[in-house]
Amino acid sequence: MSAEALKFKDSAAFLKYIKDNDIQYIDMNFTDLRGTWHHSGEHASALDQYKLERGIFFDGSSIAGWKDINESDMVLKPDITKVAIDPFSAQRTLKVFCDVYDPDTQKPYNRDPRSIARAAERHVKASGLADTAYFGPEAEFFVFEDVRIHVEQNKVGFEVDSEEGPYNFGRAYPTGNMGHRPKPKGGYFPDAPVDSLSDIRGEMLSVMKGMGVGVEKHHHEVAPSQCELGVQYSTLLDSADNIQIYKHVVRNVANSYGKSATFMPKPLFGDNGSGMHVHQSLWKAGKPLFAGSGYAQLSDTALYYIGGIIKHARALNAFTNPSTNSYKRLTPGYEAPVLLAYSARNRSASCRIPYSASPKGKRVEIRFPDPTANPYLAFAAMLMAGLDGIENKIHPGEAMDKNLYDLPVEELEKIPTVCHSLRSALNALRDDYAFLLKGDVFTEDLLDAYIRLKEEENSRYETMVHPIEYYLYYSS
Repeated sequence: MSAEALKFKDSAAFLKYIKDNDIQYIDMNFTDLRGTWHHSGEHASALDQYKLERGIFFDGSSIAGWKDINESDMVLKPDITKVAIDPFSAQRTLKVFCDVYDPDTQKPYNRDPRSIARAAERHVKASGLADTAYFGPEAEFFVFEDVRIHVEQNKVGFEVDSEEGPYNFGRAYPTGNMGHRPKPKGGYFPDAPVDSLSDIRGEMLSVMKGMGVGVEKHHHEVAPSQCELGVQYSTLLDSADNIQIYKHVVRNVANSYGKSATFMPKPLFGDNGSGMHVHQSLWKAGKPLFAGSGYAQLSDTALYYIGGIIKHARALNAFTNPSTNSYKRLTPGYEAPVLLAYSARNRSASCRIPYSASPKGKRVEIRFPDPTANPYLAFAAMLMAGLDGIENKIHPGEAMDKNLYDLPVEELEKIPTVCHSLRSALNALRDDYAFLLKGDVFTEDLLDAYIRLKEEENSRYETMVHPIEYYLYYSS
């Protein structure tokens, strides 16, 4: 099945496909503010052209950060240009991406992340600065065999296990310990048997391709048990949709192998965390706008785009690094891009300019985001920051081609950094959000709802007694 296989020009063609292919269920999928995928399965016999055009009603008050109970009715409008067969369902099932509408106004709901991504794409065209924004996310994840979580009044902690974990070098297995596993920070590109996850990654990539996502590669990442799958870049909205398929496939394929996959940025202490580097470029009339004759063959447009990202980076952190765990990853010493600088091919910078042999490949890679981000909100917010940089000609200053991890303290102090906590990111967003409101892409109502939702998470984190506190202070 090709990446273009399941796009339908109208509802009649969609319904014909359902009948001709004995589809039994149509999964109506949508995304909440946190980035979680939800679904409602419609039986094929209950779906007709009228319902496709009218939409599917559901209870919006049951979705965190959305409607109150007294105004709970909302509508899912299927987007039949983004459809995939779900290979994990026992019955033949189509997954359909949906936009969320307010039934009173018959307009897109202003807290629907997918509608915000659509609005961002409209805004870039209306601005006249470009007509297409391309995004290429690289999401990393961990795979474990056993996960135990305790959050009780008298018991708080977690325990994970993986045969690849270096903590298992001395473990006695019933069939013997083969001894082949990555060492801490030693997992980048090893061959089998040190890399024990190649087959599972290969299946993940093949399944994603079958669901219509353009794929490129897979490989082991730096930490033991850590992986990455390479998918092709696409437009902002399509790339965000593809991240939802990516997560769906990774979790379900892992589950079918009796394993558990997580996109937590920092599930393990003392080793690298998982990021989601995001490649970005702007085009107009079929021409790349980031190619030029400046630093690293960049155009002024590209430099201004970088300038906007760096200027608004701390506010962006609320969307690109939206979990309390995100800031366990954003600490020095684990290849995390904490310094707000840009450089050609330098992976220690938060903005890297990858090498490209063609002007068409000229792009910027923003390296501080992580895969807990809601892709629709994060991509839209980064685009808005970059456009603000172009509109206001915000130059990012001189490039930093040194190894930023080895800079002396006096030089480090001159370079701005990303936020150090979710609370600081939410405060930064409160202080710097005007750029997000342009073109009615984001609204103050959405931002208020999002901040409240994230403050609830942060409050639970800050008030929970932590095991390390017992270790440090129990005998004080």
